[in-house]
Amino acid sequence: MKNETDFLSDKLENKAVLFAAGEGEVLSMGGNSITLKITSDISNDQLGVYEIKLAPATIGARLHYHRFMDETFIVRRGTLTVELADGPVLAHEGAVVYVPRMTPHGFSNQSDEEVIINLIFNPGQQREGFFYGLKSILTEPVIDAAKYLKLYQKYDSFPVDIQNMLPETGPR
Repeated sequence: MKNETDFLSDKLENKAVLFAAGEGEVLSMGGNSITLKITSDISNDQLGVYEIKLAPATIGARLHYHRFMDETFIVRRGTLTVELADGPVLAHEGAVVYVPRMTPHGFSNQSDEEVIINLIFNPGQQREGFFYGLKSILTEPVIDAAKYLKLYQKYDSFPVDIQNMLPETGPR
């Protein structure tokens, strides 16, 4: 039989993970990229952390919302335009934008310079699966809107305007 002190002791683990600058799996789509940092598998689905590089004049995502996760944007370089229900806000380098679940939002780089952000989802909801699917769909010769919507919904993303959900893309 265990004594009382066994119930009062913490079982410590050594599970810290370090991703140095430039480390992580990179998914490239044209002039944009997503680097997987802390995935749902690493965090036991508690959160997902990703580095996003947006080329100039690029839409990251049109107005949408999440039912089961919050999203946080941390601007590391450039100016990110975050679209909210009452209009756009400019998030300059160093800014943090927190978007709780059920809050319509979108984001883009409307500048003429690259924008780099860290994107955090809480909980993670296996978000990297969305990014793998996004790369697959957006690099096809023609974007299949039905497939895009199915991917969105599978990973807790719901467009506010289904008729205007596809990102504008240039040559792939």
